[in-house]
Amino acid sequence: MTSEPLWDLPTPFVKDITVSPAMTDRLGHANNVQYLQWMESISWDHLGALSLPWELQYSLQRAMVIRRTEIDYLLAAYEGDVLRLGTWLIETDGKLRSARQFQLIRLADQRTLMRATCQHVCINLRNGKPARMPAEFVQAFAQASLA
Repeated sequence: MTSEPLWDLPTPFVKDITVSPAMTDRLGHANNVQYLQWMESISWDHLGALSLPWELQYSLQRAMVIRRTEIDYLLAAYEGDVLRLGTWLIETDGKLRSARQFQLIRLADQRTLMRATCQHVCINLRNGKPARMPAEFVQAFAQASLA
């Protein structure tokens, strides 16, 4: 049995990933675009786990969109690798902004392959402009945020 990875922060929301041939590039490792897709996927899953599924966001006409992403690719992932991606809400201002951190670990050797952070801003879905977070966002983010 594989032990729990050494996370940068406590109690991540996690998702397991197995690198398939379709996820690799000409160099034979997981394409960097995959990392972004994995980050997006776990972010949506995490919001759902925080009682903020897409359907609620849509009904409130609010969503968090990425304003900035920083990724440090540390080591390559290869076809067949089993990975565990962790994420945390690391801060929120309770008004407009939040930030999320990611860490990707290969389970076989417990090596961290990638670290990333994303800054988000709340927008009004009707016009795409920044808008104050609804109470549901504020409450969920405050409970989940490490800040």
